Amino acid sequence: MNLIQYFDLNGARAVAAVENGTARQVNDASSVYELAIAALSNGGGLAGLIAARGLGDTVDRAAILAEGRMLSPIDHPDPAHLYVTGTGLTHLGSAATRDAMHTANSGAAETGLTDTMKMFRMGLEGGKPKGGLKGVQPEWFYKGNGYSVIHPGHPIPSPGFALDAGEEPEIAGIYVIDQNGQPRRLGFALANEFSDHVTERVNYLYLAHSKLRACSIGPELRVGDLPRHVEGMSRIYRDGQVLWEKPFLSGEDNMSHTIDNLEYHHFKYELFRHPGDVHVHMFGTATLSFADGISTRPDDVFEIEEPQFGSPLRNPVRRQNEHPVIIGNIY
Repeated sequence: MNLIQYFDLNGARAVAAVENGTARQVNDASSVYELAIAALSNGGGLAGLIAARGLGDTVDRAAILAEGRMLSPIDHPDPAHLYVTGTGLTHLGSAATRDAMHTANSGAAETGLTDTMKMFRMGLEGGKPKGGLKGVQPEWFYKGNGYSVIHPGHPIPSPGFALDAGEEPEIAGIYVIDQNGQPRRLGFALANEFSDHVTERVNYLYLAHSKLRACSIGPELRVGDLPRHVEGMSRIYRDGQVLWEKPFLSGEDNMSHTIDNLEYHHFKYELFRHPGDVHVHMFGTATLSFADGISTRPDDVFEIEEPQFGSPLRNPVRRQNEHPVIIGNIY
């Protein structure tokens, strides 16, 4: 079962469940967050709660997307209580582009392995521990909060100071923290972990800056476990034509870490276990148009699709005017 959030024809928020290609409105539901909190309070599962409330009219997902009424598949009533984070160097092959950047800038080809390749090898050797043990911790980054999440179909803004506006096709885990401070996984969604790869290339220590950008997830939340093999397609359209496309792989069969290990090393921090908070945690990718020499322009359209996740995720890119920052005193 997949879930979507959207505005109905009267402008009210609504939720629909998607099964066998058909979307039907969930009765008495205005948000996935509300459903998740209710499921936690009742001590049951999300699917069971939806079954109990029942399904109503069929809705047209394509029309909702075309009319700009689709919402991200998870949000929080207070966007500051939604964390967007992620991990890198987690997928087989993901180190190649990063390592090439850092080798060129640091001369590591002559002196030994880059820090990127060292981190990647640590994951290969210790990211999938046996017997319930915790493995090596991955690279980790903070991306933003609920204000950073752009709805499917809506423009992703690139700051005026940015040096690049590049897509990253990923899978994101979606979580709510329960009343006991424990993370509860709702499921997984497609994600565009939009980044500034030129800034990152200047120096790998600029990775943190390069990640502080908007992103998009959805349109659908896939309730349940992540398939072991995920194989989708990432595309960029320019003037209505495909400028670039390439398959992307995810799922544990294509990763150097288990999902459990990546989750543990995020949620081990008490900061990320406050009851009621929402977490969107992105698991990385090995596919970037930047690696193939693509430089996007305003109004290019990103498309990320994978059949197991329902409707594709599409967003145009827009360049923002840089706003002046005026820092004053209050003392």
